Amino acid sequence: MTFLRFALRRLAEMVATLLAASFLIFGAMYLAPGNPASFLLSGRSASPEALKAINDQYHLNDPFWQQYLRWLGQVLHGDFGRSIEYRTPVSTLLGARLPSTLLLVAMALVLVVVVGLVLGWIGSVRGGAVDGAILVGTTFAVGTPSFVAAVLLQGLFSVKLGWFPSSGSGSGFGDMVWHLTLPALALALYLIGMLARVTRSAMLEVMGHEHVTVARSRGVPERAVIRRHVFRNTLGTVLTMGGLIVSTLLICTVLVETAFSVNGIGQLLDLSTTTKDFPVVQAISLIIVGIFMLVNFFVDLLLPLVDPRVSLGTRGASA
Repeated sequence: MTFLRFALRRLAEMVATLLAASFLIFGAMYLAPGNPASFLLSGRSASPEALKAINDQYHLNDPFWQQYLRWLGQVLHGDFGRSIEYRTPVSTLLGARLPSTLLLVAMALVLVVVVGLVLGWIGSVRGGAVDGAILVGTTFAVGTPSFVAAVLLQGLFSVKLGWFPSSGSGSGFGDMVWHLTLPALALALYLIGMLARVTRSAMLEVMGHEHVTVARSRGVPERAVIRRHVFRNTLGTVLTMGGLIVSTLLICTVLVETAFSVNGIGQLLDLSTTTKDFPVVQAISLIIVGIFMLVNFFVDLLLPLVDPRVSLGTRGASA
C-alpha cells in the first residue's frame, strides 16, 4: 500500500468515525436526564410563555434528528453554538480556556516521554538494586490516581514548602509554566510509571533476541548495542501507546484542572456537565475525540519510519 493511498484511507476512516462519534455524543446529551431550561431559570418559576421562549431559542423542543442535523451543520462551519450557562458562543469560551489546557497537556506529555523512557532504559540496563528501586517507584506511580497525586503535590509543594502556586493558570508564558508545573506532574505521574514499565519490559525482551547476541559477538560496544539494536527496536511498542497516553492526559485534565482551579477546558467540562450546558459538553467531547484520532493517525504514519518491520496500516512490531 502506498503512503498516499494509506493516508487517504485513514482520513476517510477518520471522517466516518468522527461522524459516528458526533451522533453518539449528541445522542447521549439528548437522552441525559434534566432540562437545560431549568438550569437557566436557576430554580425560579417561569410562565409558560417564558419557558417556551427559552425552548424555542435553543430549539429544545425540536425532534432529535432536526436538532442533530442543525448542530452538525453548525459544527462543520466552525460554530459550536451558544453556551446555555454563560450565554456566549462556545468557540469564545474554548478559545479563552484552550491555551491553558494545551500547555498543561504538552508539559505533562514531555514529562511522560522523557522521564518514562529514561527510567525504562535505566531499569533494563542497570538491573539489580537500581532496577528494583525503579520498579517500586513506578508501581507507586501507576497505583496513584491523578486526583490523589494532585492533593499530595499540592499539600507538599504548595502549602508546606510554598514552592509553587496552589491554584490558577497564571498569565504570560513563564507564569503559566510556573503555575502548571504541579498540575502537569500530577497529570503525568501515572503515565510515567506505565511507560517506564512498558519500555523496561520491551527492552529486556529485545535483549534476548538473536540480532543483539550477534552484535555483541562482533565486538560492537555495549552502548551502541543498547542504542541501535535494543532501544530502537522498542520504539515501535512505545509509539503505539501514543493514542492511549494523549487520551488519558485529556480525560484526566478534568480532575487535575478542578483540583488546581486551572482555567482550562477540563474544568469547563466538569462545570458544564453539572449545569447541563449541552453545547459546551458536546463541543469539548468532540474535540477530545478528534485529537485522539489525529494522534492515532500520526502514530500509524510514523510507525513504519521508526520500525521498518511494520508496514503501513499494521500496528505492533514483530520480534
